[in-house]
Amino acid sequence: MPIFPRLIVGQVVLSALSFAAVVNSAPSGFPTSGNGLWFRAKGSAWAKEWLPIGNGYLAAMTPGGTLQEVTQLNIESLWSGGPFQDSNYNGGNKQPSERAATAQDMQNIRTSIFQSSSGTIDNIEVLATDAGAYGSYVASGYLITTLNSTASATNYGRWLDMDQGIVRTTWSQSNATLDRVSFCSNPTKACFQHLTTTGSALPGITYAFNSALESGLPQPVVSCLDSSTLVLRGNVSNPGMAYELLGRVTAFGKSSKVVCSPEGSANATITVSNAKESWITWVGDTNFDMNAGNAAHGYSFKGADPHVGLITLLNTASPRTAANANTFKSLSDSYVKSYQSLMGPFALSLGQTPDFTKSTDELLSAYKIDTGNAYVEWLMFNFGRYLLAGSAPGTLPANLQGKWARDTSNPWSADYHANINTQMNYWFAEMTGMDVVKPLFDYMEKNWAPRGSETAKVLYNIDQGWVVHNEMNIFGHSGMKASGNSAQWANYPESAVWMMMHVWDHFDYTNDIPWFKSQGYPLLKGVASFHLKKLIPDLHFNDSSLVVNPCNSPEQSPITFGCAHAQQVIWQLFNSIEKGFEASGDTDTAFLEEVRQVRAQMDKGIHIGSWGQLQEWKYEMDNPSDTHRHLSHLLRSISPIKRHPSVHQGTSSECVETSLIHRGNGTGPDADAGWEKVWRAAAWAQLGDADTFYHELSYSIYENFGSNMFSLYDPGSSDPIFQIDANFGYPAALLNALVQAPDVPSYTSPLIINILPALPKVWPRGSIVGAKIRGGFTLDFEWSNAKPTTATLRAAPSFKARPVQVVYAGNVVSTFTSSPGNTRVIRF
Repeated sequence: MPIFPRLIVGQVVLSALSFAAVVNSAPSGFPTSGNGLWFRAKGSAWAKEWLPIGNGYLAAMTPGGTLQEVTQLNIESLWSGGPFQDSNYNGGNKQPSERAATAQDMQNIRTSIFQSSSGTIDNIEVLATDAGAYGSYVASGYLITTLNSTASATNYGRWLDMDQGIVRTTWSQSNATLDRVSFCSNPTKACFQHLTTTGSALPGITYAFNSALESGLPQPVVSCLDSSTLVLRGNVSNPGMAYELLGRVTAFGKSSKVVCSPEGSANATITVSNAKESWITWVGDTNFDMNAGNAAHGYSFKGADPHVGLITLLNTASPRTAANANTFKSLSDSYVKSYQSLMGPFALSLGQTPDFTKSTDELLSAYKIDTGNAYVEWLMFNFGRYLLAGSAPGTLPANLQGKWARDTSNPWSADYHANINTQMNYWFAEMTGMDVVKPLFDYMEKNWAPRGSETAKVLYNIDQGWVVHNEMNIFGHSGMKASGNSAQWANYPESAVWMMMHVWDHFDYTNDIPWFKSQGYPLLKGVASFHLKKLIPDLHFNDSSLVVNPCNSPEQSPITFGCAHAQQVIWQLFNSIEKGFEASGDTDTAFLEEVRQVRAQMDKGIHIGSWGQLQEWKYEMDNPSDTHRHLSHLLRSISPIKRHPSVHQGTSSECVETSLIHRGNGTGPDADAGWEKVWRAAAWAQLGDADTFYHELSYSIYENFGSNMFSLYDPGSSDPIFQIDANFGYPAALLNALVQAPDVPSYTSPLIINILPALPKVWPRGSIVGAKIRGGFTLDFEWSNAKPTTATLRAAPSFKARPVQVVYAGNVVSTFTSSPGNTRVIRF
């Protein structure tokens, strides 16, 4: 069953004759919907050509080999560093004994900034701490599958089927066709690789686990658990986190045989002979336990040996006895059903016509800025959803590389940068109905908050709430990282504030009151409690407003006060507390009143500067030539999630456009990353500029995506850096051009649903089915000749009534008060 059953709405459907003419181009078995990536040759460069599979807990990259397939493996919690490597690791924090001296240092810094004629100082390293054993996300090795054959491979093809969530490779040899299928199943927490032949039997097969290909990973011990199961046990370093992989082989054939053979004291392999079909099921885990990341457990994050739990998982996913063994078809059918359920009923059409004559790398090579290709753009959108389905629904949230990484030291540790990157990972999740956000909230609750409450005390001298900074690992790192004059990266105590937008969004979209009471609101309150005490009177302008001090606009160098971004996101957090207080069940009305009073006194972070720009800092120092990668100070006005009402109601939106123009196209002297381009595309869509939106979107595809559609930080390199945030930011940016329903300051304010606010000319027809909207709405709509035709809004039965305005082309086309459970059809 295709995952997008309604994707042909608004697109040209291929006739039987036209399909017959091109069917031999794409591999036989490639989805007839066109919803996939395919290639004529095996992948070479890992970041540009290999294909990903994942289930949140495990991930893998597949090059699509024939006689030998070298599958690179990941376990989501496998990290170097932390208390596993250094028993004195403390999350990069000051010592409790340093609290008084640090409080005095903080006061001196604030006074110096306020008294400075420029409102800045050049260094706050006295507040920072060496990161210590911060560590990195680490790969767990390779699964090597080798065929005992020297036959030549012909009729080769490999592809990712995004209708079913599987990767396949087919080829012919010795008058037979071989087919390899790989996928990772979330319900079973296992991955599978299946090989079949149309011949009488497969060549002999050898399965092996190998870590030697992972640079820096200590050699593990690989042994036979039983006659058909390999076990790999190792440590990521010495000392370091322990991990284990189990791989069980199942084969069918009249005289098939599976044998596990030790090879010396530290290695083993499994051989298969006379099999018509063979598959390996693998599971993996570590002794990391996020529930042990608090003071009661000494912030150890150490759990039980993973072996017993993995045996249970493996026995469930791949039963040992033939009488109970699942056929591979039943395993794969069950997986496809779960994958399609996770992806939900959401479907997008851009009026695309699938092109079966060109492989994905050929399509991307021919892609041009501004001209574009609706089919490529549609595939890129679906690929972002596929990657989120493969990396987010585990125990940990998607990191800087989702869950796909190589070696023992990855770029930026493949960690959690919460000054745009982690946020961008989840921008589109709610609107497309993907139920994958809970691990993100669990991570913040269990990994950030416990040690973050200590950081609040020892670094900021605040005894309530909690705080973390920009870069976080899985070991509760919450301090301000020192690395030279690192303020522009490290001085970002608003990271959790920005993340609270996702907490509020989840409630605003789902109205999940039990979750909000138990987890959502406590997260909001914990972060808000800290920032209530961190805001101080502005003693530079002496205007009676409350400001942050010191602050850095994310990754900009000036150390100053009243940074626009910080003021904006804290204002937004306090607003969410007010809106959610009634549903939270909180009886602390004194807290609510303090939030209201402080929010009323806050500088809102909205100031228009001397050259018509929206200022990035309260003290004006914006440079018209600054093409910095971040757009942090424009967050409230042009985010695909939020919009500060005062920007469009109390000031001119021209100031936002002026700032955005001067920020450039996302290729500056400081970076050439895809995420900064899709952020700009989303911003231009929010401003209703369809042409510039599409220019930026198409520029990002042209410049920053590999042949396998992975987003690349340094696309010109022969071995580039994979950084997943643009893969996730892209669907959000695209959606922002088709429908917007920004947050509002109160439930009495109309929820404005803006249809086709920035539709580019290249998508004159299309449709969306199953989009989720704030307030519990599900939205379907179609457009033709670049104009909407119909829209259907269905209100969930559990939501309170809200005023709604549907807008198209700047005009209100429908005004109503929502009624729980009702449906409203709008014809344009």
